[in-house]
Amino acid sequence: MVEKMRQDQQRKERTRSFAILGVCVLIVAALIGTASWKAIQSNNEKKERAAKAITELGKAAAAADCDAILTKPTDKSQTHISAPQPITYADAPPSFGPHRPAAAPFGRPFYGADDRPEVAELVHNLEHGYVIAWYDDTAAKDKAEMDNLKSIAEKYQDAQERFIAAPWHPSDGAAFPEGKHIALTRWSADDKDQADESKQRGNWQYCGSVSGEVTNDFFKKWTNDQSPEPGLM
Repeated sequence: MVEKMRQDQQRKERTRSFAILGVCVLIVAALIGTASWKAIQSNNEKKERAAKAITELGKAAAAADCDAILTKPTDKSQTHISAPQPITYADAPPSFGPHRPAAAPFGRPFYGADDRPEVAELVHNLEHGYVIAWYDDTAAKDKAEMDNLKSIAEKYQDAQERFIAAPWHPSDGAAFPEGKHIALTRWSADDKDQADESKQRGNWQYCGSVSGEVTNDFFKKWTNDQSPEPGLM
């Protein structure tokens, strides 16, 4: 009888301990969930504020002389080609194609004429879901245009978005279409089967001037999931 009472008491204590542990786990999970939700909400709010600020930079969409977005299938090549083997692109600028094994780092949202990475490195960034705003030599000579483009790039960086602004030189390949000095590019893919090269596309939008409104509309058209290699870098 004494042994049975002792076992019953031990069973009750175990049950009580498990109940306390369960409550503690639920409390910790709730705290973590609340913290995660607040972090996500804060990050989304930060991105929304950045997007709003970006739309106010440069010219309005109606005044920026922008063409409609051009989209076409890729050449089905994601090959890594090491330097110094040259890589040439049919498009000015490219939005897909073979590229260098290493991409340009996320830490630099804006590049000038003297420190820009190789075009083939930036194409690697496109593969991972970056939008690149290329500017030609005419735009580079316009301080107001460069100030606006640099501000756009920095605001995207502050919001931890994948965006780079970089120059396009005559030595890189063909010129932009007549009267266009800014080119937005994005390498997109089917979000259900990113690795299928037949479901990948190159996207361009050429503008006469910098427009935060146009840039943000182009940027938000695709999520990172709609990239050949999302979630990397």
